[in-house]
Amino acid sequence: MYEAVLAYELERRGLRVVRQQPIAVVYENVRLEEGFRADLIVEDQVIVELKSVEAIHPVHKKQLLTYLRLTNKRLGLLINFGVLLIKDGISRVVNGL
Repeated sequence: MYEAVLAYELERRGLRVVRQQPIAVVYENVRLEEGFRADLIVEDQVIVELKSVEAIHPVHKKQLLTYLRLTNKRLGLLINFGVLLIKDGISRVVNGL
C-alpha cells in the first residue's frame, strides 16, 4: 500500500517512477533474470527501498547498497514506515563514496 501511495505522489509531481522492477543479476557467467525486485526506481537514477519495521538495522542499509552496486546506480533511499514520524524513517544510501 505504501508503495502505491508513494509512487502516485511522485508521479503526480512529474517524476517517472517504475514499481517492482525486476533486476537481472550476473555472477560468474550465471545470469538470474530476476535477482531481486526494486520497490521503486525514480527517474532511472534513485532506488527506493521500502520497509515497515520497528527499527532499521545495518542489514537493511547493506541490502540497499548491494542493489545500488548491482544496478550501477549511485543513490538510494531507505524509507521505513514503521516509525512515528516519517522524517525519522528516511535514510540516504550512497554507492561509491
